[in-house]
Amino acid sequence: MKKKVLAALLCAAMTVGVITGCGGKADTPAASDAAAGDNKEAASDGAEAPKQEDTEKEAEKEAENVADAAQEAVGDLSDANIAVFYYTYSDTYIASVRTALDAQLDSLGVTYQDYDSNSNQTTQNEQIDTAIQTGANLLIVNIVTSGSVDASQTIVDKASAAGIPVIFFNRAVEGDEDEGKVLGSYDKCAFVGTDAPEAGHMQGQMIGDYVVENFDTIDLNGDGKITYAMFMGQLGNVEAIYRTQYAVEDANKVLEAAGKPALEYFDSSNSDCYQVDQDGNWSAVAANTYMTTNLSQYNEGNGNMIELIICNNDGMAEGAISALNDKGYNLGDGTSTTIPVFGVDATDAAKQLIADGKMTGTIKQDAEGMASGIAFLAQNAASGKELMDGTDSYNISPNVANKIYIPYAAYTGE
Repeated sequence: MKKKVLAALLCAAMTVGVITGCGGKADTPAASDAAAGDNKEAASDGAEAPKQEDTEKEAEKEAENVADAAQEAVGDLSDANIAVFYYTYSDTYIASVRTALDAQLDSLGVTYQDYDSNSNQTTQNEQIDTAIQTGANLLIVNIVTSGSVDASQTIVDKASAAGIPVIFFNRAVEGDEDEGKVLGSYDKCAFVGTDAPEAGHMQGQMIGDYVVENFDTIDLNGDGKITYAMFMGQLGNVEAIYRTQYAVEDANKVLEAAGKPALEYFDSSNSDCYQVDQDGNWSAVAANTYMTTNLSQYNEGNGNMIELIICNNDGMAEGAISALNDKGYNLGDGTSTTIPVFGVDATDAAKQLIADGKMTGTIKQDAEGMASGIAFLAQNAASGKELMDGTDSYNISPNVANKIYIPYAAYTGE
């Protein structure tokens, strides 16, 4: 994968924001409300004339020239009618992407409408049908069934039949074994997301380094081993699979190199070595429920306390920390015992938990960077350009030319 620095997209978005006006957007909380809400209306083009012209006529002429040049650069966005589909509004990270993307689309001055698929692929498919029937000419899709070729191809086929572009984001549209199959089936299709294994590798390195440095403190029962709990977001999800695998594998490589024993899963009867959110929502509630139950059996009183917690996202980390707080751990008061908790996303809530001394670290999944990448492609589509036009400065997959990767970054505080 070629690693390049992201382009100054925000500057371009701000330029468009000057050229076009701002407006509102509409949300659709469920399938029954798929077409509900007020659409955001595109504003007319224009630009302020320079203030220091000799005559009013010259000023007006200059303003016209500026507006014409800018419009030629970005294309006419007035006909854009964008439908944005989120797998669920309840996911904390997705909520942050939604906030950032709304702001980006606002700056472009386009008509758009958000849809909440509420973790149901059938609902999402029906919403897409409704959006196309009511005039959407660009689809932006956070697919519900991550990694499913059947689910993603169905959406691509809907877009292709309507002759409109589709931009997938965040959740994989195909597995490694089918890489490029869906994204290569339609020339008006692209993906903006992350290199799935990267977060797991980064988290594993972070965990390994921390455990080596603090081994004796973490080893609460002094048995020379560190027991861990792992909270997995969703079975079959590519991101969840790689995070679960590499967070432990890479941490153990660091431990081995330092002459320390490998991490040991706290429940020897669980051969999977993880607890999964059965609803597939990567939720704080699921992790809290699991952790509360775990602590009733695995605790300091019994000499088998869980000494490290690894979470596939920050939402589950929040839930685990809440359960720990209820038992007097991770209070951030300088006196209570702190169990190291690691997550992924670097949400605002997680950053605050780290600042408060209740959480140890996370891997930043750049919501604003992802929103900017999506908006860049949306602007291309709305301007009649090729989707991937001008994306050379992004991290492009070496295997699939229409797949953009937004880099991760380690976060342990500011």
